[in-house]
Amino acid sequence: MSVVSSVLVPYASYLRVYEPLAAFPEAERAHWARYAGRAAVPTAQDELRRSLAALAATPPVGVPVHESADAFVAEVDGVVCVCPWRTRLRGWLALDGLADMFPGPVLDAVLPPVVRGQALADHERWSERNPDARPWIRTAVWQVPVRWFVLVSDEEREHREAGEDGEPAVLRYRTPMVQARRRLARALKTLRETVDEGPLTEGLVDVGRWLEEFHPRALVELDYGGLVHALPARHLAGDRSAADVAEGISALRAGDTEGASEAYARLSERWRSVRDRQFAN
Repeated sequence: MSVVSSVLVPYASYLRVYEPLAAFPEAERAHWARYAGRAAVPTAQDELRRSLAALAATPPVGVPVHESADAFVAEVDGVVCVCPWRTRLRGWLALDGLADMFPGPVLDAVLPPVVRGQALADHERWSERNPDARPWIRTAVWQVPVRWFVLVSDEEREHREAGEDGEPAVLRYRTPMVQARRRLARALKTLRETVDEGPLTEGLVDVGRWLEEFHPRALVELDYGGLVHALPARHLAGDRSAADVAEGISALRAGDTEGASEAYARLSERWRSVRDRQFAN
């Protein structure tokens, strides 16, 4: 597998779903079974590097012409599970939010209107043939959305610092789908009973609908991804965001608004300092 470069891309975090092979149609199942048996599987950094290389081409390629045949692979209790990249589909979906992220002149310089228009037209035609398609991966830029932490527990936190042998740093959570759905349902109930409808509630509803599309024995992974390359080791070591979210929701459930506010303040300060790096020189 060729790699575009060794440069680390620091800005993206991910919410992934790994499904058992039994969840896929027979032909696709056979492909993923062969794929999982390969000696080396590409990483999220490989996918990002390829995408950035495509954007640097002339003319730029905003969305791959062909869908990726790659996936992430995990073994859960002896069962092989895969998380298809679906880079083309995710690229189409990401185009919808670009106008909110960049000023018009900047966006036009990176992805000219004719390139975006062609990609959107391709997506529309494809969607007519694949109305039920959904990505296995959600991506966030320079943050981990608070709603993602609702799905996991601090006990599931895995943190490894970069090794001298070149092993990359990792900060992630992995949890069974049934646990993720249960936590989300409880949090949603608490929020609806204690606070006005807002972005967090709406975000949880959206994530819940997405999770319902997958196999009940799937694995949910919250991965800090490239953020581990941008943040100081002490920041990562002290980041207990899942614990803060759980504490805040528990406080709301108990009627402790002060405790909920304190937990939210810790979260806000931690992630404000991360988002500020997006605009650092």
